[in-house]
Amino acid sequence: MTEELELTLFQIITAAGGSKSNYVGAIQEAKAGNIDAAKQLVKDGDEFMTQAHDPHAKLLAQEAQLAVEGKNSADLVCLLLIHAEDQMMSCEVFKQMAVEFIDLYERLGK
Repeated sequence: MTEELELTLFQIITAAGGSKSNYVGAIQEAKAGNIDAAKQLVKDGDEFMTQAHDPHAKLLAQEAQLAVEGKNSADLVCLLLIHAEDQMMSCEVFKQMAVEFIDLYERLGK
């Protein structure tokens, strides 16, 4: 694995972590009745996810280019990449949960 790939993967993991923290915070704010703050945290989490998705999309494009060229893309596949993608997937679930909880708490508050 190259140093550049390693840095890219840590960028994805870090951004996904920030995203997940915001989504969890959104649920906590909604539970406390702070619906506007909760919705803002979801938006903030979405910005972190964009920071994770952009380098991830570049890695996918690199792999596709290698496939077109008939080259082996095994150098891109590693445990760190799997971890990064797992973090991104869990963030998507946390976002869905946060949006649902915000809606629920908003309805209960009315």
